[in-house]
Amino acid sequence: MMKELHSNGKTIDDIVKVLERVPIHPRIVPAIKVAHDLGCELRIVSDANLFFIETIVKHLGLMDYFSEINTNPSYVDEEGRLRIFPCHDFHSSPHGCNLCPPNMCKGEVVGGRVLAMVVKGVDGNNDGGRWRRLRWRLR
Repeated sequence: MMKELHSNGKTIDDIVKVLERVPIHPRIVPAIKVAHDLGCELRIVSDANLFFIETIVKHLGLMDYFSEINTNPSYVDEEGRLRIFPCHDFHSSPHGCNLCPPNMCKGEVVGGRVLAMVVKGVDGNNDGGRWRRLRWRLR
């Protein structure tokens, strides 16, 4: 999709402008700040990509609130195209989870970490299944 956008004359600056206009629920930013101020360690686990997430989080002034971003790697190449790669190489090492897309198993990313509380934001399809699986794994 990014290749097609680029071939149609869209620049990385055009993409940034759109990302900066993504609607965010008015309670999200205050909730992040309160959770951080209360000492919660905040991490992003998303099957989006690093460029999109960092662009939005920086625009909202929240970069320092997160200790870690787990997502699909991406970079802007020398031609100004956004290149996105899967978090997991699903061709050589499929994760075998039927709840997640092949590019990223959120359960695998979170792994065996002990979580006292999970505060989740839905970022796409089937997140409910992923978090049900996580809740099951933590029992």
